Amino acid sequence: MVASPSPIGFFPVKQEDMNTAGRSTTTRRRTNSGRPPLCRLQSFGRAATETYLITRLAFTLLRYLGVGRRWISRLLALGLYAMLLMPGFLQVLYRYFTSSQIRRSIVYGDKPRNRLDLYLPKNINSPKPVIIFVTGGAWIIGYKGWGSLLGFQLLERDIIVTCLDYRNFPQGTISDMVEDVSRGISYVCNNIAKYGGDPNRIYLMGQSAGAHISSCALINQAIKESNGESVCWHAPQINAYFGLSGGYNLTNLVDHFDRRGLYRSIFLSIMEGDESLKQFSPELLIDDPSASNAVTFLPHIVLFHGSEDFSIPPESSVTFVDTLKRVGARAELILYHGKTHTDLFIQDPLSGGKEELFDYIVAYLHAGDAEALANDAMAPPRKRLCPEPLVKLAALVSPF
Repeated sequence: MVASPSPIGFFPVKQEDMNTAGRSTTTRRRTNSGRPPLCRLQSFGRAATETYLITRLAFTLLRYLGVGRRWISRLLALGLYAMLLMPGFLQVLYRYFTSSQIRRSIVYGDKPRNRLDLYLPKNINSPKPVIIFVTGGAWIIGYKGWGSLLGFQLLERDIIVTCLDYRNFPQGTISDMVEDVSRGISYVCNNIAKYGGDPNRIYLMGQSAGAHISSCALINQAIKESNGESVCWHAPQINAYFGLSGGYNLTNLVDHFDRRGLYRSIFLSIMEGDESLKQFSPELLIDDPSASNAVTFLPHIVLFHGSEDFSIPPESSVTFVDTLKRVGARAELILYHGKTHTDLFIQDPLSGGKEELFDYIVAYLHAGDAEALANDAMAPPRKRLCPEPLVKLAALVSPF
């Protein structure tokens, strides 16, 4: 919650101006207008802090991926992609740093980057459904701010969104990331009621690398509970899991990522070596006979994937859903024809109007709530944030 403005004047009140109450009041009013409100200064400070973090992430990515021809071409394509979509990005960025509907950087743990952003609807007159969102970023440049577009759109439909930050490589490896996300889920499950959220309607969602990390956290939690271990949150507290463009069997993706530029040596360093790939592959974890009892602790799992996703092939979601169904879990796959890795998460939301993924999630969360469904039916079309020609050009040059 943004603090109330507290103006501070640039110039001191002169002694002779204190002779009469009227003159001193006038002077105070004039001096108050000489300096921006404190809340605006705080917003600038937050913007500077977040910009520094994003810049540091970019240099970290360069340092670990190198500057070979392949990555130079990809970085140039990424720069052009971002420039084309900049009209939309700037609107989201401005709202992110100035909106009073966000509580930024709430601490959820004692490790570096154990922070979350909380997106709150304007009117919380009754407990609202909650989505815990874990962003992607190739396990190297994940950042909670990447979920701001989703957060703003869902809060307009009376849905609370929490975007988790977590340690990235090289600050941490995959076990640290899973630990952080699990700790963040625990915080939300145990504290969301005081922010107006309904603890009985909590949903977990991840995108790309975030889908992998969050599914690891969910399945590991189910396995722990099935073994009778002590836990700080319960897998059944999650009503449903939504995985967007994720990879769930790392053993099948090592060579693919190497060809795409996430080189084998780096990827294996992130995943703590060849021997750990199975341990951090949700598909293999749930297919292990020793985890058979964990299936009953899992919520409904819905995976979304674009048929033209070249960053993480759609087969990753296809085989995971097949495995889940085979072991008895409730799972389904929604495949979007012609969609790429970023269409569903970036280009489509920036284009505004009707969007299948967004409509599906809203309808799922509001199922059984007649009033919310009626409000959804009357909601105006979502605003276009970026001109269509620029969105189409960005799709052509996208490095994803």
